[in-house]
Amino acid sequence: MDFLHNFVSILLFTLWIMVWVAFIFLVFRIIVDIFRDKDLGGFSKFLWALFVIVLPVLGALVYVIARGRSMSQRDLEAAQQVRAAQVEYTKGLVTEATGPAAEIKAAKDLLDAGTITAEEYEALKAKALA
Repeated sequence: MDFLHNFVSILLFTLWIMVWVAFIFLVFRIIVDIFRDKDLGGFSKFLWALFVIVLPVLGALVYVIARGRSMSQRDLEAAQQVRAAQVEYTKGLVTEATGPAAEIKAAKDLLDAGTITAEEYEALKAKALA
């Protein structure tokens, strides 16, 4: 019985540690969101940050209830901006790999290998530039 009691105590201690770590992450996340919000003025940011720091449990609960929807909206907009930047970057890579320069380089490699003639190379080059 002593082993079981100690084991349960260890599990409960681990659970409480995880809850506290999650709560600390939530408080930091809220503070970051407070200063990321462009709709709040400087004094409002100060008051929200003070409220969350001085009374973290109550402040986090009130902030999530009052501003949780706008918090998720800001997260969604940030994710969309990151996605758009990734798509734009990927398009740039694809254009480099399949653009006219790549086609001319491939034709030049074929010419150097003796696979095509100089006339065929010029035709492929003109087609790529067109």
